[in-house]
Amino acid sequence: MSSSTPVQNLPVSVQHADPATVRRILVCQLRQIGDVLLATPSIHLLKQRFPLARIDVLTEKKCAPMLENNPDVDTVWPIDRKQLTSLFKEISFYWSVARQGYDIVVDFQQLPRCRWVVAFSGAPVRLSYTPAWYNAWLFTHTVTPQDGYAAMAKASVLRPLGIAWNGEKPRLYLTEPERAFAADYLARYGVQEHHRLVTVDPTHRRATRRWPARHYGALMARMAENHPDMRFLLLYGPGEREEAGAVRDACPCPEAVILPDEIISLREMAACIERAVLHIGNCSAPRHIAVSVGTPTFTVLGATSPAWTFPSAEHAQIALGCDCQPCNRNSCETGYTCLEGLEPEAVWLAVREHMVHCGI
Repeated sequence: MSSSTPVQNLPVSVQHADPATVRRILVCQLRQIGDVLLATPSIHLLKQRFPLARIDVLTEKKCAPMLENNPDVDTVWPIDRKQLTSLFKEISFYWSVARQGYDIVVDFQQLPRCRWVVAFSGAPVRLSYTPAWYNAWLFTHTVTPQDGYAAMAKASVLRPLGIAWNGEKPRLYLTEPERAFAADYLARYGVQEHHRLVTVDPTHRRATRRWPARHYGALMARMAENHPDMRFLLLYGPGEREEAGAVRDACPCPEAVILPDEIISLREMAACIERAVLHIGNCSAPRHIAVSVGTPTFTVLGATSPAWTFPSAEHAQIALGCDCQPCNRNSCETGYTCLEGLEPEAVWLAVREHMVHCGI
């Protein structure tokens, strides 16, 4: 088979997909944090199909914590931009990754840095979604991704290997010390045994995905009014504390709202989310972390589609239903109507129904 003519949607030959002979697999998913988590079902499916194979992952350094302690992953190749300060250093790093003798390379993104590794690898099987014509030569097999949940769409790239997604969730494997940290951390902020924790992710770097702070404040007030035992932990990242503070200030019952003084690590945050009865927030990485640790979610949608929501009753979303939704844009010329116009009372009623359904 010519490497310049990728096969679309056809199976890999038995010779190159034999579980008895496949020894090394590389998965390329550089970013973002949530997307790396959404690749873990595919990694798990690869491990099930090829139990004798080592599975390595190429990702950005900031995303690597999502793969720590994962029994399906042997090596994480973290891309640290601060270390790759020249083209020579970059190419040397990609060459060292690629020349590990991979039998199968799966590229979920087709970013330039992924393409270097795919091109250098010489792997007999190189899988991806349908590429632009100028990338076609990189792959031996390509697939038109299946519509629907994002993790399912990723897993559909594995169809030529005889692999199908069967409802597998994203997976994040916490350690007992991380769980102990979360218990101590929350206790320090006054969360007691009789309290029910709700994690709230009100920030986002994209205004088209960020429900207004005043709306979050009003929603938490309605929830606290009906459930006085609830405590709301505001999650935020670097440079977002002021934004999270605006949410706290918009809530008339600040005693129920926890605004941490410091930023904790991604895995420490995941351990806190695991202890929550519910996660509420924008369409961002914490919602996927919640799914991966078994916490029910409720997401407020703006520009993004329901395809990011895990298809089960424990995970729900709400959207205003504007004609332009989902636009998947990073800016808006109509005043962010889909978010500004989504009233807290409507969201509260939907959250209340979801809580009843989940037994919260």
